[in-house]
Formats: sequence, C-alpha cells, structure tokens
Amino acid sequence: MSRIFALDRNLVNMIAAGEVIERPANAVKELLENSIDSGATRINVFIEDGGKKLITVEDNGCGMNAKDIELAFEPHCTSKIKTQEDLSRIQTMGFRGEALASIASVSHVKAVSRTHDSDHANCIEFDCGDKTPPTPCSATIGTTISVRDLFYKLPARRKFLRTANTEWSHISELFTRIALAQPNIELILMHNNRQIYRLPAGQTTQQRIAQLVSKDTAENLIETQNDEKGIQIYALFSRPDFAKTTNKFQYVFLNNRYIRDKFISHAIKEAYRGLIDSARFPIVFLFLKMPPDAYDVNVHPTKIEVRFYNSNLVHSQVLGCLREKLLGSDLRTAGRIPTLPQIDPQSSERTREVTQAMADFFKKYHSTPQAQFSFPGHGASSYSPADTSKSFAIPKPLPQSQPLEQQTHSFMQIHDSFIICQTDEGFVIIDQHALHERILYENLRKRLSAGKLESQKLLIPDSFDVTASRQTLINENSDLFDKLGIELAPFGPNTVAVQAFPVILSKVSPAEFVLDMLDLFEADKGGTETADIIEQILDMAACKAAIKAGQKLNAAEIELLISENKQTLRSSHCPHGRPTTIKFSLADLHKQFKRT
Repeated sequence: MSRIFALDRNLVNMIAAGEVIERPANAVKELLENSIDSGATRINVFIEDGGKKLITVEDNGCGMNAKDIELAFEPHCTSKIKTQEDLSRIQTMGFRGEALASIASVSHVKAVSRTHDSDHANCIEFDCGDKTPPTPCSATIGTTISVRDLFYKLPARRKFLRTANTEWSHISELFTRIALAQPNIELILMHNNRQIYRLPAGQTTQQRIAQLVSKDTAENLIETQNDEKGIQIYALFSRPDFAKTTNKFQYVFLNNRYIRDKFISHAIKEAYRGLIDSARFPIVFLFLKMPPDAYDVNVHPTKIEVRFYNSNLVHSQVLGCLREKLLGSDLRTAGRIPTLPQIDPQSSERTREVTQAMADFFKKYHSTPQAQFSFPGHGASSYSPADTSKSFAIPKPLPQSQPLEQQTHSFMQIHDSFIICQTDEGFVIIDQHALHERILYENLRKRLSAGKLESQKLLIPDSFDVTASRQTLINENSDLFDKLGIELAPFGPNTVAVQAFPVILSKVSPAEFVLDMLDLFEADKGGTETADIIEQILDMAACKAAIKAGQKLNAAEIELLISENKQTLRSSHCPHGRPTTIKFSLADLHKQFKRT
C-alpha cells in the first residue's frame, strides 16, 4: 500500500496560508496590494479588534465579473503573469495567485465586485474553504473583500495571535509603508469605527510623512535625488541630530514596493559614518526605481526581500547619493531657546519659589535695554545669575566702548568648554572638545590615506607589560602599528617599549594609547574589517588628542579652531556623532526678547 498520497486542496491552502498569512497585517497587505493592482484611486480599510474580528478593504478599481471572482480564490490563479518570461518583468504588487486562496481557507470571507461594463455586482462567500457560488448583488464599481474571524477553525494558529493592540500596531505600520509609496491614491484607515488616517490623493511625500510619522520629522528632512546607471533615487533623510535608537524609521521602496535589503541598509549606515553614533540610526525614506529585470522579487512569499543582480552597484549609488548631499549640507544643530518657566500650583512651596525667581529673572532680562549687555573688555561679562566674576572668560581684552558687532574678536569662551561666536544669521555655540576632535580625526584620515603617519623618536621610551596573548596581537598587527607611525620593541621579559610615536598625537600617552589599541584588538577577535578597526583607532586617537572640556584657550587658539572648522569636512558633528556646533538665529532671539 502506498504511503504517499495527495493532500486535500483546502489543506494545501491552509499550509500555504501559514507562509503568506502569519497575522492580520499580512491579510491587509495582500488585499491592499490587490486593490492597487486593480487601478484603484481610492481605497478604504476598515479594521475591528486589531484585525482578528474583521478586515474589510474596498476599492474603486476595475472589478471582477462572476467567472473572475470565483477563479480569484483558486490557488495559483492570477491575472498578472501568464508565462515564465513574465516573472522577469513583474511590475505589479502581487503575482503569485495564492493570497486570496490562503485567506479564504482560514476565515470567513465575503467578496463583492463589479466591473465598469456591468449593471450589477457579483458576490461570493467562503467559510474556511467551503464556498457558495457567485450570485448577483448590488454594489458600486470596484471590489470589497471582508475577512472575519481569522484562524477561527485553527485554534493552534489563532492562539499565537497577540493582543488586539499589538496586531493593530502591525496593521498601522503596514498601512504606513503602503501609503508612503502610493501618494496618488486616496487612502482611509478606520479602526473600531474610528478614523485613524484620511490621506487625500496627490499629496507630496513630505505631506504623507507629516501625517503618517510626524510633522516635526517631515519638516526636518533633507531632500536629494539622483539618476545614474539605470537607478533613479529619491530620498528624504534626517539630519544627524534626529537619529533614533532603532532603524524603525528607515523606509526603503523599490518601484513602489516596500523592501528590506542588507546592502542598502549598509549603504545608509556608511553614508552617516562619522556623523552619528554607531549605535543610532538616521531617519530615511528612500525610493528607488529600476528596470524589473534588474532584480528578483520572487524570493520570499511576503515579497519584502528582493535579490539584486548587481547589489554592489545599488550599494554604491545609494551611498554616493546620500553621502554627497550630507557633506554638502549645513548640519549644525539648531539651538532651542527655552521659554519662560511656568509655575505649577500643585508643586512644593520651594519649587514654586525657585520657579518664580527664574521667571522674574527672565522677565527682567527680556526688558533690559540691549546696550546694557555689551561685554566689558577685561575678564567677566556684565551678567551671570550664578557667579558674575567667573562665568564668562574673554580671551582677549575688548574695548568697552565698542559694540560687540564691531569688535575684531566676536567670540568668547565660557566655562572653559564652549565658545560663543557671532555669525551673520545670529550666533553659534561651539563645543571646543567635539570640534577639535573632528578636526583631528579628518586630519588623521587625510594623512593616513597619503601614507604612514609622521612619527618621532621618543627621548625616553614608554614601556608597558604584556601577556603572551597580547604579544601575539602586537605581532599580528605589526603592519598597522607601522602605518600609524608607532614603533614597538622588546624592553625586557614580558615588557614592550614605544620607541617612536606619531607627531600629531604628541600630547597623548604612547603606552596608554597602545594598550587601548590592544583592548580593541582583543574585543574584536578578528571579526571586523581592517578599515573599520582603523576608523575606531582614529576615533580614539582624535578623542585623546583633542582639547578638553575645562581647558582655557587664548584668543589665538580660538581663532585657529574657528579657522580650521571652516576648512574641515563634516565639522558639524564629532566622529562619535555628537554635535560640535549649535546655532541660534536672530529670528529666535527677536522672538524670545519679545521683539516680534
């Protein structure tokens, strides 16, 4: 007796549903994509109980006749491909022909559809695979499909569904992805009879982002586009100071289809290298257009993963487009002037006293004539709420009678850590350590790319103890030490001495720096590319050699720092991604001083 037999057709569909329909959001995705492929210009989505109770998608697309509406729910029946060659030029959202069959095999489904040339619609219903024949009914042109009680006959599957709120969050995110890629379609999303989104057709991408993500995000995006080597790129992406702790806000679309791709993710990360902390992620909305034969979307049932035939080209084009725009943009962080303190009547008496004192100070400060706040020429500024004798250190005597805007040195150092510098638009506050760190980092990179770093012999070698494993690390990375201009030599049993060290790092402890390098090598255990290790070493070198917070600078040192700032790439942020400069505009100042 044969042990191999054909599975029941509905059982096949249920198994297929496990691949395609994992949760309600997957059903919403398939129905929405079918509506888009139908040519709809308006799509309404109604959700109840996070999609576990009801999912309804209605559109004004081309519709289906009685024969088509029945065939649409059969496995591997589709209007989107006919031949093997069609697979290499897919331009529709769906094409496998298994989504509707899968959904109908695990839920109650009712579909109503009417074509443009028909005076009536047709209706068909399914109950976990059991169907009724199509019957005439009344409806407008287009298609409406309702899915009730997903997995209700499959308790083993249904118990894996999360709470209604969790499932709803997945649907909302899915809707966001599709809505961002389809700005020419009117989209409405309802949940439990409450309207969540109403997106009119014809919106710009930024208008969609404002509604779907946030207005603040949309207003602080940098825009760029490129069209080279068969790849069209349109991108909206955040300034470094808007980076997030997760990559949730990185949306990539290929020919209006949301995708995930490791090469593109890496290109985005590389574009921001040195501008943000490696543990943070920029906000990116990236839209690619390519010929259908340049990639394969038939990789995974959900069609989120694709395979590029020339992934290196895609990587380089995305990286170049974003990086070029970033380096050509003003990435200085915009300052936010605090508003007047508000007194909370529910707070403690001491808190109310402090808040009132602050409010009184700001009110007095706002009403004081501007002329009374010119900076005196020797030592301290005319006002500081904490300590009037030490708050503002002027690096060079300035004539008291001369207004600040006419003085030769329109800058000052405060708290031996920050530099305030006047600009045509207002003023900027510079973090002296962060800025000098960036300057040194770029200088190190430039010198290293031209060859090995210039070094000098130490009058007294700087020695340190090493273990056998660390001696092995030194031997394995001898070429890297040589390129950095670091000369090491044995200095007795289990001891190594630094004989020569880079000139540019003259203020750094040689032994301490080499030990920190060995820490990096030990932590890495050979898992990182050499180029990335070098970047980490340069980060460390720049940080150690840079001017420190709390270090008093004279006028010449400040002038040099400001001059080098103007000549340094990516000077808006330090190598770790922290801002070096915060800018304040005259408009903000006028507003805060009640001049508008």
